[in-house]
Amino acid sequence: MPSFSYTALNPAGQTVTGSLAVGSKAEAFRKLEAQALTPVKVAEEAKSAKSAAETTAKAALDNQPVPLRRAQIILFTEELADMLDGGLQIDQALKVIAERQEDVGLRRVSTIMRDQLREGSTVSKALKKASPSFDELYCNLVAAGEVSGSLPEILRRLGQNLVVMAELQSKVTSAMIYPAFLIGACAVLMVVFMTVMVPQITDLLAKSGQKLPFATQMLISFNSFLAQWWWVILTVITIVSLSFKAYVATPKGLMWWHETKLKTPLFGPIIATRFYAQFAHSMGSLVGNGVPLMNSIRLVSKISANVFIQSLLAKVTGMVAEGGSLSSSLKKVSHFPMMLIDMIAVGEQTGMLGKSLEKCATRYDKELDKRIKRMTALISPIIILFMAVIVGVVAYSIISAVFQSVNGIKSRV
Repeated sequence: MPSFSYTALNPAGQTVTGSLAVGSKAEAFRKLEAQALTPVKVAEEAKSAKSAAETTAKAALDNQPVPLRRAQIILFTEELADMLDGGLQIDQALKVIAERQEDVGLRRVSTIMRDQLREGSTVSKALKKASPSFDELYCNLVAAGEVSGSLPEILRRLGQNLVVMAELQSKVTSAMIYPAFLIGACAVLMVVFMTVMVPQITDLLAKSGQKLPFATQMLISFNSFLAQWWWVILTVITIVSLSFKAYVATPKGLMWWHETKLKTPLFGPIIATRFYAQFAHSMGSLVGNGVPLMNSIRLVSKISANVFIQSLLAKVTGMVAEGGSLSSSLKKVSHFPMMLIDMIAVGEQTGMLGKSLEKCATRYDKELDKRIKRMTALISPIIILFMAVIVGVVAYSIISAVFQSVNGIKSRV
């Protein structure tokens, strides 16, 4: 086990020196604090190659990255921002989180970050080592905050942006729940009709010897076709699905599919508006905190999983690198709304691009909310109307056949 020489201050303010045999420099800091000593200098003494290998292996095991959920990242960011705003140093803030946070994952992340900081790492690099869930955009914003001395403010804004992004995703997901439920209910209803009711009605009508109405004949023929050729239908659907999946797995196919999704009625505008809101939020945070424009565009291009949008932003990056402005580059690429381009142009002219983007983000948040409500309002009646038509046709076919059979029996009597 390696040894570390230290210089520290005791509670009386006197200088104390000595050495500790511990596994790492971070552990030496913890042991000194446990002894009520304030570390001033901690340096590792000479050690053997075997001891160095053992220490490296132990450190690698102790510093395994911890994956976090979005809710955990938001909580960590907000807590850290609150403590830094309260006047605590980053090391003290992480210590408080590591000791008092109930979430085991956050405690582990705080401990790893604290160890990394004591080894001389920056906060942004410590974040990457602590958890893969802190993406490049997050870490670069933190790095900008370290350089500019505005880390608490940036963490506060990061927390707000993460909450906004989570709300945007939640809105889109929530809007799809009700339509999906209606489609599922319609499918179940049709299965019940075709597998239970239609065969029973068919047997009843066959015994009566009456000629079936046209609608009933079509319904029975359709049901017979499904019962006899269901395996062919299933095979065709499977082949088409696998072929589509294989095509979309190619770069050309994926580009086509992602571009097509943006043009889909109802859903396409929502996907596009959600990206514009994310783009404005992220660009506003990056530019407003001193990150160079080129780096900001590169980072923001990664927030969308849509490769078509990524290709557009790659073109924008190339144009800006050649000396063009962001607004003119977006205009040349097209596919971006004029409102966004005009707001960016105003920000470039006034030197307040960050604030212009934040205002844009607020507008697109409201626009996204309107589009989601509009989509929900349109989809529900469409699905209900479709269900009503299907159920109505089946019900009419069955009822008309029953009435005709009853009339036939009466006429015989």
